[in-house]
Amino acid sequence: MPTLNWIGKDKVINHHNEVPYRMLDRKYSYANGKKLSENNSSDNMIIHGDNLEALKALLPKYEGKVKCIYIDPPYNTGNEGWVYNDNVNDPKIRKWLGEVVGKEGEDLSRHDKWLCMMYPRLRLLYKLLSDDGVIFISIDSNEIFYLKLMCDEIFGANCFINNVSWQRTYSMRNDSKGIPSEVEYILVYSKGYN
Repeated sequence: MPTLNWIGKDKVINHHNEVPYRMLDRKYSYANGKKLSENNSSDNMIIHGDNLEALKALLPKYEGKVKCIYIDPPYNTGNEGWVYNDNVNDPKIRKWLGEVVGKEGEDLSRHDKWLCMMYPRLRLLYKLLSDDGVIFISIDSNEIFYLKLMCDEIFGANCFINNVSWQRTYSMRNDSKGIPSEVEYILVYSKGYN
């Protein structure tokens, strides 16, 4: 099977194991559209914080129990002004890379940084999936091929179900290269597909 290598991979391949467990502390609940200070015994959660730490915090209760995961990771377009900062040169990511990857993190390409950020998160998501679970990952053409190879490594190439293409715009237009970019993708993997 082909493998994907990038600068920093050796430092992040087991990083998900080194992320400390954090306790999830219920701050408030919602019921009937109102914020409540008391616990309403709902299993639903909104977690504020770093998603890597949040995923690790979910493992004790949900490891191997999640049947469906949908993620919409940064597309790595470099766009800082969108809904979320989609630039892997964000100071938080640079700090994390400097701590985890080390000095060589300063020389990483945009794709190396994105792969370093995604790998430990996908490893934790894999652990959360039940044996009959499925993960859907939205992505565009900036990282789809890197993501596909990384997911083949983590989930297994035989667990790839499909690449769903969807047209995100319906107006005729061209980008700066003269070719319209109207399609985005959803990679679908199962944990136990044969």
